[in-house]
Amino acid sequence: MPDQLLTIEVTRLDAGHVQLRLTGELDYDTAPELIEAAAELREAGRQQVLIDLAGVTLCDSSGLSALLVVHRGAESIRLTGVSPQLRQMLDRTGLSELLAVEHTATGDDLRAIG
Repeated sequence: MPDQLLTIEVTRLDAGHVQLRLTGELDYDTAPELIEAAAELREAGRQQVLIDLAGVTLCDSSGLSALLVVHRGAESIRLTGVSPQLRQMLDRTGLSELLAVEHTATGDDLRAIG
């Protein structure tokens, strides 16, 4: 079993905007890492969050819950790089209506969030 199941790469885009690029599994064991990273960014004044999920190989209900926690603590959140399987989960749970989900799966869109 790998030591690190989730990596979070943080890129500060400009004042108040940040991108989190996730790679690995977003599940019960790793969801707290995303919540902690988002809390640290919030304390640093980063309120608009772009989350690139192109590298996520698994997302369970704990991962979805973590995305909700990030959403509640940010001014705005946008998801990009969403796989068809994750999009289906977001649609079935109604979260795709709450969270801004990009239609592209590339994760290369770094435009301002808003």
